[in-house]
Amino acid sequence: MRPSREHPDTAAAQWAASGALWLTGDPAGKPDHSRAAIVSRARLVADSFTAATGVPIDVGIELAGRAAQLGLSRRGRISAGGATRLLEASDGWCALTLARAGDWAAVPALVATADYGTAPGPDIRASSTADSVVADAWKAITRWSAQRPATDVVARARLLGLPAAVLGEQAPARPIVRRIGPAGAARTPAGCLVVDLSSMWAGPLCGRLLRQAGATVIKVESPSRPDGTRAGAPAFFDWMNAGKLCYATDFDDARLLRELLLRADVVLESSRPAALTRRGLGPELPARPGRVWARITAHGTGHGAHWTGFGDDAAVAGGLVAVGAGGPYFCADAVADPLTGLKAARAVVESLARGGGELIELSLSAVAAEYAALPIVPATPGLLAARPTAPTVTAHASRLGGDNAAVHLLADSLSRSDHTGPVDAHGTLCHSPLKRSIFFNDTN
Repeated sequence: MRPSREHPDTAAAQWAASGALWLTGDPAGKPDHSRAAIVSRARLVADSFTAATGVPIDVGIELAGRAAQLGLSRRGRISAGGATRLLEASDGWCALTLARAGDWAAVPALVATADYGTAPGPDIRASSTADSVVADAWKAITRWSAQRPATDVVARARLLGLPAAVLGEQAPARPIVRRIGPAGAARTPAGCLVVDLSSMWAGPLCGRLLRQAGATVIKVESPSRPDGTRAGAPAFFDWMNAGKLCYATDFDDARLLRELLLRADVVLESSRPAALTRRGLGPELPARPGRVWARITAHGTGHGAHWTGFGDDAAVAGGLVAVGAGGPYFCADAVADPLTGLKAARAVVESLARGGGELIELSLSAVAAEYAALPIVPATPGLLAARPTAPTVTAHASRLGGDNAAVHLLADSLSRSDHTGPVDAHGTLCHSPLKRSIFFNDTN
């Protein structure tokens, strides 16, 4: 990411060079600079991670790399990815995401009509007929939402399990960190065993960065509910997950998974807070000294614990939208996801350096709200919006469950070693070709 020669140090120049400006604003007008401070703040987070691990991070690619892979551009009040829309209610703005087949099936109940029959799912939206049904559904939702307060629109959507948010409803909040176990020796991610229960973008990004910092990452998924991004663009899934061990297991009969959680150095998860706890797989499990448990949610573990959310609608909840002329417009591409993934990676590294033994809770909407509180940047004449740059991906991620045998060997090694503390440079595990990072899939 290179700022322009004319404005090398300005936030607007960094925003333009990152590719995020290309993705933000009215598609029929000029791109929007108002949230340009995002890039400089995200660079501070990335630089902190780099200083601790030696892993360089290109913030522009993290923010806009997916858009480059998919050929996305700015669409105003439609998200770059197309699944989320900003809706004008009678008293303000809100956002609604229809990304899953079940979301579309709930549209008639949302607007209290059965006119749409079978709702379109992602697998049939390519046809002209499906396009017409989608357009009609959004028209009905737009008319319906315009007649009621934003809080009522979102409350009804959430009652149906739909990802929705009132613009700016979430206040800025720093990650919540609390002690849940004994501390261990201060360390870096190198050689750590990380258990990841996350899926989609923010959690897998955190896991990817920890893997690059020397951790072994095992991505754990349910065979019946694998990471949803497996069904999307292979290039994005590979970017997030190449180099991780992919392990598939039934979360309702997960004895091996429980064993790995007991012995992990780091656990990442992005499920609803109760989803793992009711299976006996939550942070209440006994821990080896220094274990760090990072929990990423859409809306926190308080009153929003059961609300679903994705990067674009969570950003709206935090107020992170473009507010230049004609706004609000969506900001970049699902911006709450990469911003939260970066912040989670830094938080894990900081906790490890303190000796761990902590639970770290971050929410997409709260992270977005922190960035939304940054100063608004005015438009800077003469800046051209650079097209997003795609990441360099040189390997493919393993197939679902493709590394089960390797993970079984690792679990057996852990069990036989009775591993309860940090392994030094001469330890058996350190000589293993399998390092020690494991990540688990979303169990929402």
